Amino acid sequence: MSAVLEARGLSREYSVARGVFAPKATVKALTDASFSLKAGRTLAVVGESGSGKSTLARLLTLIELPTAGALIIEGEDVAHANAERRRRLRREVQMVFQNPYGSLNPRQKIGKALEEPLLVNTQMSAPERRDAALTIMERVGLRPEFYHRYPHMFSGGQRQRIAIARALVLRPKILVLDEPVSALDVSIRAQVLNLLAELQEEFQLAYVFVSHDLSVVKHIADEVMVIYLGNPVEIGTKQAIFSSPQHPYTRALLSATPIAEPGAKRERTILKGEPPSPFNPPAGCAFNPRCPLAMERCRVEKPPLETKSGRDVACWVV
Repeated sequence: MSAVLEARGLSREYSVARGVFAPKATVKALTDASFSLKAGRTLAVVGESGSGKSTLARLLTLIELPTAGALIIEGEDVAHANAERRRRLRREVQMVFQNPYGSLNPRQKIGKALEEPLLVNTQMSAPERRDAALTIMERVGLRPEFYHRYPHMFSGGQRQRIAIARALVLRPKILVLDEPVSALDVSIRAQVLNLLAELQEEFQLAYVFVSHDLSVVKHIADEVMVIYLGNPVEIGTKQAIFSSPQHPYTRALLSATPIAEPGAKRERTILKGEPPSPFNPPAGCAFNPRCPLAMERCRVEKPPLETKSGRDVACWVV
């Protein structure tokens, strides 16, 4: 089965003003991210806040274009596609945001919110758009009478179901899920995750699941990409990452994850210091100022992603 989405050396830089007389600074939000994703599979992207996860999500959904690298959707590089082709490809990649209420227009009824992508992207008539909206509402567990209600009349879990329905109404092949359950209660979180699993199996959707919650990632992911300060540091299968993490940063993240088994213990790795400023990243490996295993080579030479122990790791020590 061929990949529905492929990233090759994907990078994104921003030019930021620092004052009237100071020169502009360059922030490397994402550097050299490469992966491929097949239909029916889930890639989880994990890391601390500010690591570049949301930047990657914006690139994948074509909200922004990469500074360097290639993003291949349906065999075509989005960065070099013309505006019309890019507009059509946007239908294939949809996004579900972290805050379902913030992603919905509070003055727009739910039915119209679901019809809007169809109005913009298709030639469907008004009755056809209404039928499509009602059909997808039913599929995500929303009753028909909700069609004429406003977002404030729903619970958080129902709003996230509405956001999922709006993302699916165009029948995309890829969903980018940016912390889709972090704002929900634990009981509702399980319901939404189960719904996402059912939809993925039914429509053979490819998911890019952005999260900092490794317990959720362990439940839903097939492959995992760990990012630190915009740099992918470890990429592999869920089994490989969770059973024997190789990169020191991955080990630290997993050591902070609570264990559900009574009496089970895990050695905690405490990272010292704060993440470096993206305005002035350290030389060599970006993780070296906080790494307990760092040696002199780590401080001067950036490690490439290399296959080690069945996954790709960017570390000189491993």
